[in-house]
Amino acid sequence: MSEDNDKLRIDKWLWAARFFKTRSLAVDAVEAGRVTMNEARIKPAKAIGPGDHLVIRLGQYHFEVEVLGLSNKRGPASEAQKLYRESEESKARRAEIAANLKALPQPTFKGRPTKRDRREIERFESETRGVSKSAWGDFE
Repeated sequence: MSEDNDKLRIDKWLWAARFFKTRSLAVDAVEAGRVTMNEARIKPAKAIGPGDHLVIRLGQYHFEVEVLGLSNKRGPASEAQKLYRESEESKARRAEIAANLKALPQPTFKGRPTKRDRREIERFESETRGVSKSAWGDFE
């Protein structure tokens, strides 16, 4: 978990702590400003150590973590979680976002629409637009 040195590159640490699948994704995130250390933008080669505070933005989720340990090897997730401590506010915020996303209605797709499904879709669309369309089209 700990290495002999007390500093490690941020991109290696983010990869070892399993925030990103590859080091190149970690480098891209740091360069894009999605990772800040002690409230300042950093470069991928920035050295971090225990006690540093990081804010990592992954999509809608924001992780506020304190670095506890260093590792330049990617190990199991249980070992990676020992490298940092996430703040309680961050955990609560992420849980709230997850609950809100789960509450949104999810569309159900069962594949390509059948002829009957297509007719129902057209009937619904015409009703919502206020246009009446018969089954025979313009031949009435």
